[in-house]
Amino acid sequence: MLFRRHRLLADRACLGRWGERRAERLLRRKGLRTLARNFSCKGGELDLIMVDRDGTLVFTEVKTRSGETFVPAEASVTAGKRRRMVRAMRYFLASHSLQDRPCRFDVVTIVLGRTGRPEIRHYEAAFVP
Repeated sequence: MLFRRHRLLADRACLGRWGERRAERLLRRKGLRTLARNFSCKGGELDLIMVDRDGTLVFTEVKTRSGETFVPAEASVTAGKRRRMVRAMRYFLASHSLQDRPCRFDVVTIVLGRTGRPEIRHYEAAFVP
């Protein structure tokens, strides 16, 4: 893990992809099913689109950080980022004729750190559009 951790800390894109895979595994263990990964449109981007057991569509933003020295990872989901997520969600719903489905926005943060196990936090229904 030491070599792998060093590689993850050196490459932000690799760290982000690793974090998205970890977040997806966490959500699947909680009973959610994956509909789409890295959905992108002109209005914005969604890291994971999942379906909960009750049929709720879950639009998830994943934030992976090497550390939280200056600001918590969840603080990087700014108002602008939330607006872009809502636009992407609306486009996804319209393009798949899913406007009548219940929806929520989750945030998963992963902090790798220099040593020890990664810290993973799941904020269910993190914000409401």
